[in-house]
Amino acid sequence: MRPSDYAELRAFAAVLRHGSFTSAARHLGQTPSAVSQAVRALEERLGTRLLHRTTRSVAPTEAGTRLSQRLLPVLDDLDAVAATAATPEGTPTGRLRLNASRFAARHVLAPLVAPFLRLHPGIALEIVVEDALVDIVAQGFDAGVRLGEVLEADMIAVPLHPTLRMAVVGAPGYLATQGTPAHPRDLARHACIGLTYADGSPYRWELERPDEALLLPVAGPFVCNEPGVRLAAARDGLGLTMCFEDEAADLLASGALVRVLADWTPPFPGCFLYHPSRRQTPAPLRAFIDFAQARRQRPSSAA
Repeated sequence: MRPSDYAELRAFAAVLRHGSFTSAARHLGQTPSAVSQAVRALEERLGTRLLHRTTRSVAPTEAGTRLSQRLLPVLDDLDAVAATAATPEGTPTGRLRLNASRFAARHVLAPLVAPFLRLHPGIALEIVVEDALVDIVAQGFDAGVRLGEVLEADMIAVPLHPTLRMAVVGAPGYLATQGTPAHPRDLARHACIGLTYADGSPYRWELERPDEALLLPVAGPFVCNEPGVRLAAARDGLGLTMCFEDEAADLLASGALVRVLADWTPPFPGCFLYHPSRRQTPAPLRAFIDFAQARRQRPSSAA
């Protein structure tokens, strides 16, 4: 491979990862014109267009997506090898990009950020938060963090969080006037604060016991995909809502909300860090996995 070939591939990868020629140039320490010329030279050499370009954005073509799926992991491996050779043993350096759902970012990753970066000052960490599932390889992420039930089978999954539970909650005042549901089917008579997925479809409440599992549509005066807003509405007496138990912990502890149908929300596996199988895991990712697992295994009484 000629040096110019490698430079062209790195320019293409940088544009994909940073979303524009300007941001890619800033990352590479080059001018936008130089990055654009490198990508154009790569397209001419391969005989196909790799990027759709507009005045506002760039996106990979079908050929660009195929190339990125093979190229980005290889470049990450090369970066990891170079970092290992250039730094003392046990001091990983480089960039670590994670993609996480809002729940995972707030309740799993946020407590880890400061202690991890203090322990590894040579690592630059970026966390992108979005609930929609993305192709972490094509989008240039080292790993993602989400519930285990949504992961693809070909990913390596590392548990980061203990089991989770959902909770159906409402304000004491609401329950005093509207009654407490004794069975999930009673929810049909209640105002339920719901949420929708990114595609606009409503989330149906999942409730189960050992002998029965239900997937229930609910209705009410308010729908919101932000759990904090739903919990505030429930606290203010607008109706019942369903959320992760961790999200409602403070309001339940204070008595502002009361849990109902608790025997219908059993524990289930929590959040996992997932990443594609590679011959060599990048050093920053390996350091984060080791750190997170060590924290998870510490006794709860540890500082």
